[in-house]
Amino acid sequence: MRFPSKEIVDGLRMQYPVGCRVMLVQMDDPQAPPIGTCGTVTDVDDTGSIMVSWDNGSCLNVIYGEDMVRIVSK
Repeated sequence: MRFPSKEIVDGLRMQYPVGCRVMLVQMDDPQAPPIGTCGTVTDVDDTGSIMVSWDNGSCLNVIYGEDMVRIVSK
């Protein structure tokens, strides 16, 4: 796996600020919350993973370049 540049990570942090709400679009993980589950962004780490506290209690990260979410509110 290739990690994103600092510029990309900084851009993700601006796009997905702590506290914004997201909806899961795609996640290829057997433990993934159901598609359409909403959650609150808690951080973006140095690998570009978006850390989300999902409304169903899950806390799986959204992996940069693999998973997809869309912002529902900032």
